[in-house]
Amino acid sequence: MTLPLGFVVELDRHTRVVDGGAALLGGFPTRLLRLTPRARRLFAGRRLAVRDAAGALLADRLLDTGMAHPVAEVLPAPADPRYTVVVPVRDRPRQLGRLLRSIGAGHPVIVVDDASHRPAAVAAVAAEHGARLVALAANSGPAGARNAGLRLVTTPYVVFADSDIVLDPDTVPTLLRHFADPLVAAVVPRITGLPAADPTWIARYENARSSLDLGSRPALVRPGTPVSWASSACVVARVDALGEGFDDSMRVGEDVDLCWRLVAQGRRVRYEPAVQAAHEHRVRTRDWLLRKAVYGTGAQPLAERHPEFVAPAVFAPWSTAFAAVLFAGRRWSVPAGAAVLGVVTVRIARKLDGTRHPYRLAVRLTANGALATLAQTSALLTRHWWPLTAVGCTVSGRVRRATAIAAVADIAYEYRRDQATLDPLRYGIARRLDDLAYGAGVWFSALRGRSSAALRPRVTRAGTPVPVSGKRPAEPGRIRRH
Repeated sequence: MTLPLGFVVELDRHTRVVDGGAALLGGFPTRLLRLTPRARRLFAGRRLAVRDAAGALLADRLLDTGMAHPVAEVLPAPADPRYTVVVPVRDRPRQLGRLLRSIGAGHPVIVVDDASHRPAAVAAVAAEHGARLVALAANSGPAGARNAGLRLVTTPYVVFADSDIVLDPDTVPTLLRHFADPLVAAVVPRITGLPAADPTWIARYENARSSLDLGSRPALVRPGTPVSWASSACVVARVDALGEGFDDSMRVGEDVDLCWRLVAQGRRVRYEPAVQAAHEHRVRTRDWLLRKAVYGTGAQPLAERHPEFVAPAVFAPWSTAFAAVLFAGRRWSVPAGAAVLGVVTVRIARKLDGTRHPYRLAVRLTANGALATLAQTSALLTRHWWPLTAVGCTVSGRVRRATAIAAVADIAYEYRRDQATLDPLRYGIARRLDDLAYGAGVWFSALRGRSSAALRPRVTRAGTPVPVSGKRPAEPGRIRRH
């Protein structure tokens, strides 16, 4: 399967053009891709349009490595763009009506009532909007409800939309364009918060840092990359790529599981933030905390199914040493950490031999790796391992200092990046509550499953912070969904 003529890709913002276009440096894992003179001529700035077999081959490689992404607005629509919308719902007739109004007419809609307490209200809304109703006798959860609808789909594509979602008119048509790539199995939009006249402080935090919002940059969804999973709150997929669909034995994390199974089959899953779907966030503190804890309980079931992808942190041997010497908090810690980074820089520079400025590039990559190490260590202390951290703080001043630094630095960095419309104090409180609730869910699931798999960091054999070649470590276990 090859990319069609006219398919356009654009280099990822983190992909660096090296030596005047002679090579590209980027992707996941980071690698150096040398370009022949012919390959260089295929680019117009940072874009490449497929015009022949050579262009298709290069574009496919750039997509597969995460060095470039499709430019959705210039891609052709599918030859057969028919799709069916499947909506799993349990009660929530008001939200269901809002979603169905946003879908509009012209496409089949299947509403799967997952054993509502008031089924007549759901049936009335479905009938009002001309949707087909499937009523389940027993509650099966989101995965089972989606699968019940999927079995009735006869169109080439299916749109799964949760009842608390509102679709923009151009969301599905734009996402369908990604299927010009024959390897794409599913595409998700950016999930934003529904506007509110007077949002609570929790709502403002969620609007800035929702578990569903995967950011403003397009991405290939793959374990071990910045976007390692995709939510099924709103997703467009090829019906023939889904097989039996979701694992209906999972109540949480079923969307992560499906995404990773598709990737393991050699399919692509894409994140397209150019279009959006609005989500009704939980804004009451108790409900919000409970939902965050529920997200955490998905870690252990995912660890059982995908042990290679789930870990609270992933370190290379050098980053383990770097984190350990800094955590020691001794006079020699800073020079020892600098020595570790120096050795890593030299090793990376040797892998970049042949470029004009190997050490300049190596310093940048090492710095990125060091920051990632600090971020993961901070997450261990304040999120994944916080029960152990709390115990450690009662007996060790060193643990107290490290935890305080990690908590404050994390809030300062994330607040600036999220551009929250919330004061720093309440943002910081929400951030820490978010971590405490999620971490509690992870520990609960680990104790219930009698396994520490979801709590154990993983040390890889990779010797560089972001390997120039080889397999990149899995993303450090931020399993989240609404």
